[in-house]
Amino acid sequence: MVIVGIVLFVAAGVGFYFMRRARDQLHAMIGAETLPVNELEVLRRASDEVGARGGFRKQCEVVGTAHPRPEGVLVSELSKTECVWFRYVVKRRYEQVNYRDGRRHAERRTEIVAQHTSWEGYALRDDQGVLIGVDPNGTNPDRPEQVVDRFEPYDPQGPVVFGLQLPAIFDSSGTIGYEYEEWVIRPGRRLYVLGEVHDKIGPLVIGKPERDGHFIVSTRTEQEVRDSRRNQHRWLAIGVPVAALAGIVLVVLGIVL
Repeated sequence: MVIVGIVLFVAAGVGFYFMRRARDQLHAMIGAETLPVNELEVLRRASDEVGARGGFRKQCEVVGTAHPRPEGVLVSELSKTECVWFRYVVKRRYEQVNYRDGRRHAERRTEIVAQHTSWEGYALRDDQGVLIGVDPNGTNPDRPEQVVDRFEPYDPQGPVVFGLQLPAIFDSSGTIGYEYEEWVIRPGRRLYVLGEVHDKIGPLVIGKPERDGHFIVSTRTEQEVRDSRRNQHRWLAIGVPVAALAGIVLVVLGIVL
């Protein structure tokens, strides 16, 4: 009873963190302006005129379609999809066997054996056709397209990851199989971006704020992202105090009894 109470109390603390983050992101979206790139260029020139070249900073929202970097499109690792951003995860499902009280106990578990998120920048073309750079900074976007979601049963010869045969000894501990997942943002995908625009490298780029602020890249519209954060905050505002109260009650009862 005490352990369950502690778990509930910890869960309430984690939920409180996500509740505050959802609220802060919602307030940031409400307070930010959605600006065309041309207007940002005007603001940047005004900053240059007062001697702040390279020091322009503006937290705002930009909307447009994903555009490849000058070097060209990226190619994702698992599906070989042409994209501007990708992320993949490879997980091993395995069975861990323990012997307690003279009996065999098997637990199914999962571990990550490979993962990667692309860091290469790309661009956003706004509705006037003007480009602005996007610095993903290793951040996972909201609702990217999932292009791989498959499970492959264990092969006694060892798994094949990115064309390489891994040694069978790697899979000697009750491996059941491997899960492969991959997400991408394709060129031309419409995006909503909340972040900080700067000119540190010359051209305008939107990315994660240097100090306070939020960075959101989403394939959904601003209104859809707002509604998502509002619903998340609403449900957590109910669940967090309930979990915290239940946790306290169970801990107290467990100590008393």
